[in-house]
Amino acid sequence: MGTIDKSKHAVLLEHVYYGQGCTNVLKDVSLAIPHGQWVCIAGRNGAGKSTLIRLLNGLLLMSRGRILIDGLEQSGRMLGDIRRHIGMVFANPDDQFVGLTVEDDIAFGLENLCLSREEMQHRIQTYAERLDIVHLLKRHPATLSGGQKQRSAIAAVLAMEPSILVLDEAASMLDEKSKNELLDSMRAMHADGRYTLISITHDVEEMAEADRLIVLDGGMVTADGSPRELLLREDLLQRCRLKAPFALQLCRELKERGIDIGELVREKEVQEALWLYHSKRYLTATGTGG
Repeated sequence: MGTIDKSKHAVLLEHVYYGQGCTNVLKDVSLAIPHGQWVCIAGRNGAGKSTLIRLLNGLLLMSRGRILIDGLEQSGRMLGDIRRHIGMVFANPDDQFVGLTVEDDIAFGLENLCLSREEMQHRIQTYAERLDIVHLLKRHPATLSGGQKQRSAIAAVLAMEPSILVLDEAASMLDEKSKNELLDSMRAMHADGRYTLISITHDVEEMAEADRLIVLDGGMVTADGSPRELLLREDLLQRCRLKAPFALQLCRELKERGIDIGELVREKEVQEALWLYHSKRYLTATGTGG
């Protein structure tokens, strides 16, 4: 990996292995994730994705290698400090709820940080507003929709003010509307600039929104680059058992019909390209394009 400035990276893995005996779930994984980056991790079931993110905060302990989180080297005595830097959101938000109301649930983590009541109330209000769940604070989690539950779980994690947010298949149990709500929340967190986002997902639309896509196969990193580049690779999509993003499928269908706007993976980019395409055609047809 060469010489790396550790202070510039939220997550740094150097030759990390996990497993027992001759069986390694992860094999020689080296990654550097800069502060503020949105990274999606993809791969088939059993590729090592969940194992990788559980190593980051010590839910699992590596067999060998080196892991640094915000410059802190992972070791038994440092796990408490490291876990303050990482927030984890899992596929089933019900597994994370412990309070009788959404407000109680957010407060639970803050109480464990031994914050003052004034600071706790400030954070509850701040993050409830940020995730648009103020109207849900007095509700029992069981009465919420899937998207509302997931936003409430994220608010509880963000209220503890980690610098790194890890989402492990957070959209896998959500319907389409709730997935879109979650994706909007992730876009907002990324635009905020204060978080490093790491998401494990099988959703190609989510991958397309990220800054970077990392593909695991057989416990090793087999691809690492921009979603714009990697999602165009049919071999990679087949290996991960994924379909091309809807935006890319639309671009290819349009090309067959004589409208060539290139190969794009984000729906917003397709909308902008179509607007530009039709604007140029209008200007040409009316003779006002000179």
